[in-house]
Amino acid sequence: MAKDSTASMMKQPWAWALVAFLVAGITTMALWTRRAAVTSPSSSAARVAEGLQSFGKVPPFSLTERSGAAVQARDLTGKVWIADFIYTNCTDTCPLQSAEMKRLQDRFAGEPDFRLVSFSVDPKRDSPAVLTKYAARFGADGSRWLFLTGPEGAVRRLAEDGFHLAATQIANPKGGEPEQVHSPRFALVDRGGEIRGYYVSTEKEALARLGRDAEALFRRAG
Repeated sequence: MAKDSTASMMKQPWAWALVAFLVAGITTMALWTRRAAVTSPSSSAARVAEGLQSFGKVPPFSLTERSGAAVQARDLTGKVWIADFIYTNCTDTCPLQSAEMKRLQDRFAGEPDFRLVSFSVDPKRDSPAVLTKYAARFGADGSRWLFLTGPEGAVRRLAEDGFHLAATQIANPKGGEPEQVHSPRFALVDRGGEIRGYYVSTEKEALARLGRDAEALFRRAG
């Protein structure tokens, strides 16, 4: 009886249309899921480096802040800080990164030992004066959010060897200045200068984890 009923139903045009719809939907979802797993920063591979772990100490550095003052790594000892790498001519992730940094600045305004540090990967163009204008666009508090520049080689070594983040140049297909390529991740650093986690700056869930991990570090004495 069940077999005859099924055969009868499948003779109806609407039944075939329903089956085709379901098959198409399942196929589309499978392809979308596969693509997302490969290209999305929220994939499991991207999450491996997130959370309070230990990724080595930030090496010594001495760079110039937008105010003109010299800033060294040891000046941040005792602070919980978040670092990122940007450049002011960037029209891709950098404005988004800086907007998120501003939100973090506002969120932790009541934490006296909190700092934000943005390193320019384009020091040839990002002078202290240029960084000052850029910082003003995002309402950066000069006492809590630092913008650092310095010799190109020193910044690149700090990014790649110190923070283990990409920072390089590629030829500009239109000629002129080379294009900057850098990681859009935030790095969370504890009071002792230890890198404790990396977070995709364009992913909502990663930013939520960053906030929770920073709060956990604030509650620790050292």
